[in-house]
Amino acid sequence: MPVCQHFDVNCPSRLLFDQIADKWSMMVLTVLDAGPMRFNEIKRHLEGVTQKALTQCLRRLERNGLISRRVIMASPIGVEYAITPLGRSLQPPFKALYAWMIAHLDEVEQARQAFDARAAE
Repeated sequence: MPVCQHFDVNCPSRLLFDQIADKWSMMVLTVLDAGPMRFNEIKRHLEGVTQKALTQCLRRLERNGLISRRVIMASPIGVEYAITPLGRSLQPPFKALYAWMIAHLDEVEQARQAFDARAAE
């Protein structure tokens, strides 16, 4: 598969980037790093996510091989999600991004305030 250099709309890497770099996907993979969880347990960790958005996110992550879905044959039947080795390989870059964000949050906030002040003039 060729690597795209210009973010062509048809490039498979662009689609994958869109599907793993959104906020819910990154948060779901971070939450699942602690171990397998059921849908509602994941939802409780992600304040503000709707059931529809979480369902769509979990399906995308499963389709891309980043999480697995296991049906638990109990009463009632349950579903458990777990991060796969491929999904776990994203943890180092996600953790690096999070560390960068924490380290530079004050600078970003200052830039936002300066921008908003200029825009208000």
